[in-house]
Amino acid sequence: MIRVSYQAEDTTIEHVARRIAISTTAPFELLRHRFEELVPAVSLAELRGEAEDGNAWEAIRRGTEWNAPYGLCRFWSDEPTVLMRVAGNDTSSATYLVGSLTLQARLFRHSPATMLYFPVRIELHEERTGRTAVGFEQPGAQLAGFGINKVTQAGYELDRLLGDLLEALDLPRPAALRR
Repeated sequence: MIRVSYQAEDTTIEHVARRIAISTTAPFELLRHRFEELVPAVSLAELRGEAEDGNAWEAIRRGTEWNAPYGLCRFWSDEPTVLMRVAGNDTSSATYLVGSLTLQARLFRHSPATMLYFPVRIELHEERTGRTAVGFEQPGAQLAGFGINKVTQAGYELDRLLGDLLEALDLPRPAALRR
């Protein structure tokens, strides 16, 4: 095995992480169904295929966000419930990566490193009390850590979209998402 040593520099940047947790009386399956209805799934493989076929960015973006009433799409989802039941846990749970291609392109243009926090991970689970919990990290707080004004503004725009989505789910807009 040949070993190569590259010159490198590292930087450590402290930033705020703000997790938002909402507990609601909405039944898990009802909230999950409504969430998936308001945040349509898109296939990243199909989007890549469209790009490789030479489709224009605007056509890809419009086609993706056309059916997204709140400007957010689901790029990935998982239901850990099935596997966790085998491990002895019976809690219903669903996780998602959601975002907007428009915001993603803007963030990437200013700093590709923003893809660490985009798309946004959202988690739903049934609490032991029978309530349903919704949780995610506030994107505006994470993206502000880059110290780039246009990235910070895009983060706040994403905060607004998430707040709008929560209200559409008949949940309150958390104070951290009010701007």
